[in-house]
Amino acid sequence: MTSGPVLVTGSAGFIGFHTTRRLLARGETVIGVDNLNSYYDPALKQARLDQLSTDPNYIHHTLDLADREGMAALFAKHQPRRIVHLGAQAGIRYSVENPESYVDSNVVGFLTVLEGARAVQAEHLVFASTSSVFGASAALPFSVQQGVAHPLNVYAATKIANEAMAHSYAYIFGIPSTGVRFFTVYGPWGRPDMALFKFTRAILEGRPIDVYGEGRMERDFTYVDDIVDGVVAALDDVPGKDASWRAEAPGQATSGVAPWRLLNLGAGRRELLSRYISVLEDAIGKKAILNVMPTQEGEMTRTEADVTETRAAIGYDPKTPIDIGVRKFVDWYRDFYKV
Repeated sequence: MTSGPVLVTGSAGFIGFHTTRRLLARGETVIGVDNLNSYYDPALKQARLDQLSTDPNYIHHTLDLADREGMAALFAKHQPRRIVHLGAQAGIRYSVENPESYVDSNVVGFLTVLEGARAVQAEHLVFASTSSVFGASAALPFSVQQGVAHPLNVYAATKIANEAMAHSYAYIFGIPSTGVRFFTVYGPWGRPDMALFKFTRAILEGRPIDVYGEGRMERDFTYVDDIVDGVVAALDDVPGKDASWRAEAPGQATSGVAPWRLLNLGAGRRELLSRYISVLEDAIGKKAILNVMPTQEGEMTRTEADVTETRAAIGYDPKTPIDIGVRKFVDWYRDFYKV
């Protein structure tokens, strides 16, 4: 752990909230940035923020990442030496309807973070990417050494852009950067637009749930605490240039010309959506009413992370099976919504 504050963007978001709590728990000062937008219920974001604000080492700024002047002023004021960039416009289906918001938040917004990192000569930038970058690939489990030239939606395309932008800044300005690719994260305080949240609410209310891909889709469901373990371990392990990298046969996950790398953060196993629903039914104690539907436009059919290189690099060791993680979510949901 290094002295100086950590900047966490998206601190009132799902993963940002959990990451910020972890950093605060180990004595860090955290500068949190979130625009508290209305993509999903702002009251949930505010409830997360209320929890964080009880810690005197948390300093919050309600600010849009695409606000160049505001972000520049924030970096000048706080001089963060380490940055965890988790703020983004999330959601695959919404990217089909409103691609402009993804470019504004995920591309322009990431540029302001990179410019801020350059201004303060940051020690390390950790930024969120996604398993969606693997797109049309069927080569499971997904390795960070695979190419990502075939994204299936604009959200994934913006995250591929982030990975490339970070490499260019690492090369030109020497800013060490680590991109962490998240695989289907779930758990307490999760996002209402994600399947587990929607399924839980519908089952408890006796409404049908929309099951896309006829329940045959497979996902690497990863519990949020395991994700945070990986994010924080990555933050503490600053990458350098990879001495084994060769320009004649360049690896995809490290660089010989820049202090930059990519890591998969997943459970390292895939589960059928139908089994995920069965585990949820057991946790709630009530059967779901299924509205079986075809796979939606832009959706991947199967995901699974190869975490071999992540384990070797930072000691990553995801521990939580869905039987435990789903029950923890249901317990949180019942308590939070007084069901």
